[in-house]
Amino acid sequence: MLSLFSGAGGMDIGLEEAGFANVGCIEIDRAARDTLLKNRPDWRMLGDGDIISVSKTLTPSELGLEVGELDLLAGGPPCQPFSAAAQWAGSGRRGMRDPRARTVDATMELVRTFLPKAILMENVLGFVRGKGAAIEYLETELALIGNEHGVTYTVHWKLLNAADYGVPQNRRRVIIVALRDGAPWEWPTPTHVGRPVRAWDVLSNIPPHDRPEPTGKWAELLPSIPEGHNYQWLTSRGGGDEIFGYRTKYWNFLLKLAKDQPSWTLAASPGPSTGPFHWENRPLSVREQLRLQSFPDDWQLTGDHRTQTKQAGNATPALLAEVIGRQIALTLGEKLHLPAPRLLVERGRRQAPPSAPVWPLPSRFTSMRGPKDAHAGEGRGPAAMQLAADETGQLDLTRIE
Repeated sequence: MLSLFSGAGGMDIGLEEAGFANVGCIEIDRAARDTLLKNRPDWRMLGDGDIISVSKTLTPSELGLEVGELDLLAGGPPCQPFSAAAQWAGSGRRGMRDPRARTVDATMELVRTFLPKAILMENVLGFVRGKGAAIEYLETELALIGNEHGVTYTVHWKLLNAADYGVPQNRRRVIIVALRDGAPWEWPTPTHVGRPVRAWDVLSNIPPHDRPEPTGKWAELLPSIPEGHNYQWLTSRGGGDEIFGYRTKYWNFLLKLAKDQPSWTLAASPGPSTGPFHWENRPLSVREQLRLQSFPDDWQLTGDHRTQTKQAGNATPALLAEVIGRQIALTLGEKLHLPAPRLLVERGRRQAPPSAPVWPLPSRFTSMRGPKDAHAGEGRGPAAMQLAADETGQLDLTRIE
């Protein structure tokens, strides 16, 4: 397996557990490279980590391989050009027109060089659907590569929720699998639909560790929000005092975990009010974040707390990578010797403790109580209206219904 955009190693750990040997990593971020070397000093860091430059020079022979011998090329290109959040940036979501999408070109160049038996990619939904999606480009490039070298690649993709496979986190990402020369593909069967691994199952038994303190102007509101809820509890449609307008904040604003449910999706660069927060009304520690990403406990991140949080939030859940990797291994004709994924933590049999009581509104916020305007509706918020104006030169309400 050749690892691209290796990050903190989530996909690499999972594929290692599925039986793949790592022959090299391409990762440009220094902290992430340090993390990989700290945990797996035998993994080879290739070039300067910039996939654009590495793709121009790397050859199979440098890794002890022949062309076509590599079993798996795996990695998730940076998602920013395709993310929903980018849609409301000043330039909007540009997809393959974004300069950062050159990393997708470089990925295809490595496919052309190695002709791997399988390709695995993970990304956000915008990678395959909507403005600037990359899927047509991938299919076209793989067809060209096939014509050039007398092979064929068949592309499969699906939006998966990691929680359906035992990851204690509701994290929906597109998984793309491309297989060479007609190899059959079946998606792994979900194993935890309706009975997910809960946040309580993986967070309740962590030994004493550093527990970050909440910061920011809204931190004192966390005890006034029930577990599993966000700021909308404090709107006209919630059960608490009306402090905010309904849907006027981003979803993970003051968002809290519920003990008896999987975590919400972890953020890579959270602000002081960005959840998910622990049910103890505080930010999650790095070890807790890694538990929710199904990393093994002996895996250590490098850098300060913010740098480690970025690595953890950007990672592919290791268990999901292991599940997909096992399926790819079966497709390539390997026999699996383990009956179940090694990274799986089973759901506990006991009921999680009840939620903590909700506190009254802190006194310094009581003056904010009262009716608030709700969001105007999808496409009618300030960012959407400004984007429409920027694209047309005038504010056209017919375009933003």
